[in-house]
Amino acid sequence: MKILTAAQMREADRLTIESGISGAVLMENAGRSVVELLEREFAPLNRQRVVVFCGNGNNGGDGLVVARLLAERHVAVEVVRVDQSERPHLPEPTIVVDALLGTGFKGTVKEPYAGMIRSVNEDFPLAKIVAVDTPSAMLVKADYTVTFAAPKLESILGEGLGKLVVADIGIPADILQSDIELSQAHDFEPLFRPRKPDSHKGNFGHVLVIGGSRGKTGSVAMSGLAALRAGAGLVTVASSGGSLALELMTESLDDFNLEKSAAGKTVIAIGPGLGMNRELVQRVMQETTVPLVIDADALNSIAGTDFQGRGDQTILTPHPGEMARLTGSKVTDRLETARGFARERNVCIVLKGYRTLIAFPDGRVWINPTGSPAMATGGTGDVLTGLTAGMVAQFPGDVRTAVRAAVWLHGRAGEIGAAELTEQCLIATDLLHYLPKAIRECV
Repeated sequence: MKILTAAQMREADRLTIESGISGAVLMENAGRSVVELLEREFAPLNRQRVVVFCGNGNNGGDGLVVARLLAERHVAVEVVRVDQSERPHLPEPTIVVDALLGTGFKGTVKEPYAGMIRSVNEDFPLAKIVAVDTPSAMLVKADYTVTFAAPKLESILGEGLGKLVVADIGIPADILQSDIELSQAHDFEPLFRPRKPDSHKGNFGHVLVIGGSRGKTGSVAMSGLAALRAGAGLVTVASSGGSLALELMTESLDDFNLEKSAAGKTVIAIGPGLGMNRELVQRVMQETTVPLVIDADALNSIAGTDFQGRGDQTILTPHPGEMARLTGSKVTDRLETARGFARERNVCIVLKGYRTLIAFPDGRVWINPTGSPAMATGGTGDVLTGLTAGMVAQFPGDVRTAVRAAVWLHGRAGEIGAAELTEQCLIATDLLHYLPKAIRECV
């Protein structure tokens, strides 16, 4: 699904209106789509009490359409205009609609809008908040956001969207042009179709995971198990530890022979628990020809060098601190940092964090919407490394979709696990337990 900037959305609106669809029709369709959400989520709607906060721009116009359509449905509704000083009179509203500021707003929020936003957030503790197109100035904490035609970049990277619903209001799909997209579960359905009855382990790739120096073998064990759980046929782990899990084959990192170990492998993941080892990481990058997943200490080992990757086949999975070491400067704009580095170094960048970004050398970027604060615990990055390697091992001809699927599943498993175990109790290996539920949402 395309993600548009505010400027791109304005251009799409302009082209749509020029094509013969009036602004009034777009506004009517926008308001109707909000009411349709209210009907779905808050039935029976005629038992609700709704306050609609309207600004002076197009967003406020959408809100007025919402109010009119609700009144036609005999719903108790009150409009609060930003140019009015009166507070709502409707007793104990159950729904508050935020139609104060749309995607075109820039700058500092001033009165009376600032006061209205405070009112939306604070004065109705029992009401659900529904934002029109975007939460106003990304300051409103919405339970639902109904956006139009496409998600908006400025909104999707912020917080407070709640459940996002994208509504079709009549803007033609070919007008929505962007090199930024949102990953969705149905994108990955082809990866999880039933396997052929005569399949064998050799059909699904052989992953080599390199890392796990003394005292840190748990990291590669998690990566290896994650690669298997993702569906890889075989996984070998090269580490300084002994037996890690019954399903994993092992090699010694202490007398590691790259040429011998890499033979027959379809993907190599390097870094979890490795420790600084510039020579080994450089050799893996230069001497192997299969896709590489580079994480953790392997990222630190190439930081400050002038390495070049092999396009989509070289997958780097840094967190912001590791990204800063790779670029030599603090990450202030995650999107442009990831995209610029992917282009400059000819690599795929998976920049982890809230709304993980997947950037490719051609400038295309996908934003991942899944994840949970519960995943802020040791080892979850090692699990992602393994999931990525396991997915790429099975689908070497479609690395982009495989990488995006690994990131989406990783985050969704965290969400499911957090809902069941709480945000405090989730640990990294729990993600593997909830992975099947995440996969089933894709098929």
